[in-house]
Amino acid sequence: MAEQTSLQERPSAHRRRPAPRPSRGPNDIYVNTKTDFRAQLSRCRRLLESGSQKELRVHGLGLAIGRAINLALQLQLAMPETLLSASTSTVELTDDLEAEGGEDAEAGTRNRNNSAIHIRVYRPHEE
Repeated sequence: MAEQTSLQERPSAHRRRPAPRPSRGPNDIYVNTKTDFRAQLSRCRRLLESGSQKELRVHGLGLAIGRAINLALQLQLAMPETLLSASTSTVELTDDLEAEGGEDAEAGTRNRNNSAIHIRVYRPHEE
């Protein structure tokens, strides 16, 4: 005998909203898994070596945390005088749920948490 499923048990498609970002400055680098790593590394090196930026803030969310750490460590390896300062946080994300089925199905939202890392890459003050 077939069982009836409630709306909560019905499969639904979900669309992830973009993560909230604070205002972006020229020294904020948002790392993701789709951008070429070498391009991100060369951009960061160029910003630090040109002297236009005294520090960079590298941000990684979810799966990109490891990549953000790797980027910061590669910068420190290339420029040994740089220092790193890291902090972690939890970011609340919202997904839009689109119920599959008939027209009587309701759409909704779902909140979830994701880990984030923020790494400050800087050169010590020269006196």
